[in-house]
Amino acid sequence: MVSLIIPVYNERESLPLLLEKLCRLREKLPDMEAVFVDDGSRDGSTDLLRDAAREHDFVKLLRLARNTGQTAAIQAGIDHATGDVLVFLDSDLQNDPDDIPALLSRLDEGYDVVSGWRKDRKDNAIKRNLPSRIANWVISRVSGVHLHDYGCTLKAYRNNVIKNVRLYGEMHRFIPIYAAWQGARVAEMPVTHHARQYGHSKYGLERIFKVILDILVIKFLDRYLTKPIYVFGGFGIAAFILSFLALIWALALKFSGGPTLIETPLPLFSGIAFLLGFISILMGLLAEVLSRTYFESQHRPPYIVGERVNLADPTEHCRND
Repeated sequence: MVSLIIPVYNERESLPLLLEKLCRLREKLPDMEAVFVDDGSRDGSTDLLRDAAREHDFVKLLRLARNTGQTAAIQAGIDHATGDVLVFLDSDLQNDPDDIPALLSRLDEGYDVVSGWRKDRKDNAIKRNLPSRIANWVISRVSGVHLHDYGCTLKAYRNNVIKNVRLYGEMHRFIPIYAAWQGARVAEMPVTHHARQYGHSKYGLERIFKVILDILVIKFLDRYLTKPIYVFGGFGIAAFILSFLALIWALALKFSGGPTLIETPLPLFSGIAFLLGFISILMGLLAEVLSRTYFESQHRPPYIVGERVNLADPTEHCRND
């Protein structure tokens, strides 16, 4: 079973053609489901998808009660998908469903993740392509997982490398990093990219700053999620050392005939550095407690489901048990 996960937000004009393409794709992939996650659309996309789900049994609709963003929508799709292979696809027709069989063929070569690369991207060179190249370079350098195009939604994953990943914030673009860190084999292949026909992009130049902040979070979670005291405690110890050195310097100046303690800012700096070090270590201890609470608590999804069509509640089995 192949599950297509398609987040939708106000794409009513694009959906009829997309559904037509998916119907043709199903002739090649009869064991396929298309899970549309309607992320609070207000343009009639919901009604169109509801009708499509009633007409085609392979079309599944998951309507979220409010707009929660692409990452939460993808997480909702992952939670409700039943396929052994999960394929992410944009609903704006810029990704081409005809590339999906090629992605699946690469998976059959022994890979766990196949990421699309919009090698000939049909977007604005300055507003979209340049920031994307910078972001991709930064992500590859920091993560050690080198891909040309992290922002391409069209990706294929084996179910077992993604089901245990929990996505928050804007982390969907980093799933190949999560997978690679867990030992998954990651490949990249060029895919077709079309110019947007309808509507407008939901992202702007500010996305690059969000990417930089997100990759810092990813790196922190990878190295220090289970030992946050190493970050906060390390900074605290460094602050204690600076405090001690500043105090020694101030005393040396005083006893060597230089400025007195009230004539130099060094004692004030020493006191502030000591307080920062003390607070940092306390924060590290608190982070250790929170980390343990996180690992011992039940996971809660970052979305609220408003409606399901042709989909079962994934928590129903847990309640029955």
